[in-house]
Amino acid sequence: MKKTVTVFKGDGIGPEITDCVLEILQAAGAELDYEIYNVGEAEWIKNGALIPEEAYASFDRNHVLLKSPITTPIGHGFRSLNVTLRKKYDLYANIRPAKSNIAVETPFHDVDMVIFRENTEDLYVGVEAQIDENTVHATKIITRKASTRIIRDAFEYAKAHGRKKVTCVHKANILKMSDGLFLSIFNEIAKEYPEIEHNDKIIDNTCMQMVMNPNQFDIIVTPNLYGDLLSDLASGLIGGLGLLPSSNLGTDYAMFEAVHGSAPDIAGQHIANPTAFLWSACMMLEHLDQRECAAKIRKAVDAVLEEGTCLTPDLHGTATTEMYRDAIIQKLN
Repeated sequence: MKKTVTVFKGDGIGPEITDCVLEILQAAGAELDYEIYNVGEAEWIKNGALIPEEAYASFDRNHVLLKSPITTPIGHGFRSLNVTLRKKYDLYANIRPAKSNIAVETPFHDVDMVIFRENTEDLYVGVEAQIDENTVHATKIITRKASTRIIRDAFEYAKAHGRKKVTCVHKANILKMSDGLFLSIFNEIAKEYPEIEHNDKIIDNTCMQMVMNPNQFDIIVTPNLYGDLLSDLASGLIGGLGLLPSSNLGTDYAMFEAVHGSAPDIAGQHIANPTAFLWSACMMLEHLDQRECAAKIRKAVDAVLEEGTCLTPDLHGTATTEMYRDAIIQKLN
């Protein structure tokens, strides 16, 4: 029986990579039906709603969302829809795997880390106050409930996937109460998993260590802001944001999206790399227990990347999005 999932076509390159990924899923034989909606800045300008009510209703029904990039204005305008969706559906666990591919040339080899980013609090609550004309305060929120569940998820993932080490990243040397709470909970939970090595690092040292010796990291668990920063850094280690997928998981709902943004500067040029979004779709298939289909797609993508003759410009190739899509479909067949 096919599973119906909700699909949000976003802004910029969002619609074109969505079409590309859906065609690859169909070619791979994914047992899926789709309810597809336009969302984001373009929808807001056209119809006065960032996310139509029927789009919310679809996600409410289906509990699984494949979401392409959405533009967020900087310094003004509406709040990030990503943050809104994560809060509304309590998608507390943002899981971002970064893995090297031998076909993508970078100075780093055998990178294989998974970042567990707490997704609902920290500075991303967006609580700011104008104290006076020269002063603004932003509120950082860390709670025991949110910290406990993301840290436990990281250790459970390590246990289930044969991972050896979990590293807590924080700034508890300065933020002694907020990050200090996160770190103390980490140390408490780590005692329940004696078979898994654990350590902790300060965020600034982690950034340095990641570009000097990224192979020391296996699983990272961290509050919201640091997770956002570290996952972009991790994408640079493996060849760019076009290769970094993610899942956003809660108790009842799941959302899958590429880590990169809507890239309006290249929208419509047919040069966008859909790999991160496609691998996010593979994470969705695995979540839906369609693992064979996901493995088939991953194998086809790896073959195209390794062949190296049909790559998008961000991977130093000259292929269009559609040429890259067709190459993957050919490998599937």
